Amino acid sequence: MSNTFYVTTPIYYVNSNPHLGHLYTTIIADSVARFHRQRGKEVFFLTGTDEHGQNIERAAAERGLPVEEHVNRYVEAFQQAFAPYGFTNNHWVRTTHDYHKQAAQELWRRAVANGFIYKDKYEGWYCANCNQFYLESEVVIEAGKPPVCPTHDRPLDKLAEESYFFKLSAFQDKLLKLYEDNPNFIRPEARRNEVLSFVNGGLNDLSVSRTSVKWGIPVPDDPAHTMYVWFDALSNYITAIGFGNEQYGGEPHYQKFWPANLQLVGKDILRFHTVYWPAFLLAAGEPLPQTVFAHGMWLSGGRKMSKTLGNVIDLAVLRKHFTTDAVRYFCLREMSFGQDGDFTYEALVDRTNAELAKGLGNQCNRTLVMLQNYFGGQVPAAPLEADVEEELWIRAQAVRAIVTHAVGEFDLNFNSYYFSDAIEEVVNAVRTVDKFISDKEPWKLAKNPEQRNALALVLNTAIEAVRHFAVLLAPVLPNSSQAMWQQLGETGEVAAVNPATLAWGQAANKTLGEIAPIFPTLDKGKVMEEIKQEEAPIQPAAAAPAVVAEAAPAVEAPAPVAEPTYIGIDDFTKVELRVGQILTADPVPKADKLLRFTIDLGEAEPRQILAGIAQYYEYEKLIGRKVIVVANLAPRKLRGFESQGMILAASVGDEGKPVLAGFLEEVPNGAKLR
Repeated sequence: MSNTFYVTTPIYYVNSNPHLGHLYTTIIADSVARFHRQRGKEVFFLTGTDEHGQNIERAAAERGLPVEEHVNRYVEAFQQAFAPYGFTNNHWVRTTHDYHKQAAQELWRRAVANGFIYKDKYEGWYCANCNQFYLESEVVIEAGKPPVCPTHDRPLDKLAEESYFFKLSAFQDKLLKLYEDNPNFIRPEARRNEVLSFVNGGLNDLSVSRTSVKWGIPVPDDPAHTMYVWFDALSNYITAIGFGNEQYGGEPHYQKFWPANLQLVGKDILRFHTVYWPAFLLAAGEPLPQTVFAHGMWLSGGRKMSKTLGNVIDLAVLRKHFTTDAVRYFCLREMSFGQDGDFTYEALVDRTNAELAKGLGNQCNRTLVMLQNYFGGQVPAAPLEADVEEELWIRAQAVRAIVTHAVGEFDLNFNSYYFSDAIEEVVNAVRTVDKFISDKEPWKLAKNPEQRNALALVLNTAIEAVRHFAVLLAPVLPNSSQAMWQQLGETGEVAAVNPATLAWGQAANKTLGEIAPIFPTLDKGKVMEEIKQEEAPIQPAAAAPAVVAEAAPAVEAPAPVAEPTYIGIDDFTKVELRVGQILTADPVPKADKLLRFTIDLGEAEPRQILAGIAQYYEYEKLIGRKVIVVANLAPRKLRGFESQGMILAASVGDEGKPVLAGFLEEVPNGAKLR
């Protein structure tokens, strides 16, 4: 197998601002590139912009701009939108670059030399937005009206001019054989079937030049003609790596990386990439890409995104309220790759909180904090089997086996482009480790000197698991994985650590770095309200109310008697009170009044809650106590720690001494108070 990997995105047409679809494809390509680099391959990752064609000419004219300025503005908009995500593309191809023009003309010449391009006259219905001709059988024609593009719902142009034609009809059988012999050439299977149906229906020769369009690449030896924009655009995948030019050293570099391992496209441009593109390459005698994968479309609230519907995801809003890692994670986790998916801000908050903040992030943070508290910030070595109870040893080995299994399953799924399934393996392993920690209660083991070995085994197992998770998720969460890696006391780049080199036991004796929460819990109500306000249309300011002057009373009125404030039952039921059990209790550094608790509320993860009762309780004696918690209080930061709820206490005496509310009978954790 080759030790290189070449992945491409489609090049983005510079006639509108970047949107979620552009970002999504590039996130996928970047994650795939990072995955293969991490596993020791030499990777070339290409993205860029498609900058030619009649549609761009028209748009520039409508804006009153020179075409070059119109194009440059949109290219800059794309690059600025992508910059915060730190994409690792090796090159940004622009079809206006001279090396691309030179190489596209070379591809044309080779197709001509092999007898697959000829000159004739053409007449047909053309869509400048699609950059393609439509057969009359593909459109609806009403008497007296031009037909309408089935994709863009706008009138088509009737073009009649001299044109060069590509002998697409000569490749029908070759393409069908390609699809049969290489079932992975088109993925997913549903898209493959669509293309098969189209090609089986018969292929007509394709007009591949224009005399009426000047903004493009001149046809070699006939500058009155401009190349069909798709012949120009599709060739970028080889021109950018040295085909027919000196880019990156020319043909040797091209031969090193071509054919591409993975070409990512949206399903709306699948036909161009799986019919026209392989036919152009075959005509020039060049190898074909291994896989063209058409991803699905993002919907919002189950509907296609549209400015008219008001359900478009704004990239600026996305960047303001969510970390780039959270967006990357959601894109790979939420959608089953190749199918349509639903992207809403609400779903992004929920996924971030459930699997990052309360899942991986909480496990990492609480494991590190316990190591800091119980072992002075140094990871203990795992004790020998004879030094701990048999049941604990067996459980620890089972956790180790599950985490190790997740490494193999993650690689298998990710390498096959089942990104959500790959991440699911990690999520399930995180849950297994969390249950192990909760069942073995290291906070109790720490109180018994005779259980020192047991405590070491539990925390060593937990930290080894976190170490594996940080390495596995580095292609998906590059910033967060690096932060975890450093907090684990590791050096260097986690992105350079091949999971195949991971061995259990490598964490022992490491000194932890500075500990800080990596995935803060998002306040869903606050985030959604802020987004709503930002996306709401600006209303005209209301007129200020008139100020009415009143004469001052001659005698001071007596202070009103305070009336009791009543609330309705609906108001009361908004407060969610739950029974919780204190698992750990520690003083907050440099805060005399604050204690930090982890509390079991019967949820998948314990909550971290801070309370100002340190002056009135010995915190060690609170472990195991049942308390009442306001469970739906918005999280807030206190002295650098997030408090995820509030413990109820009565205020007694003149000093307002807090007395914790509790129960006489046994009540299960998580029970609601009604």
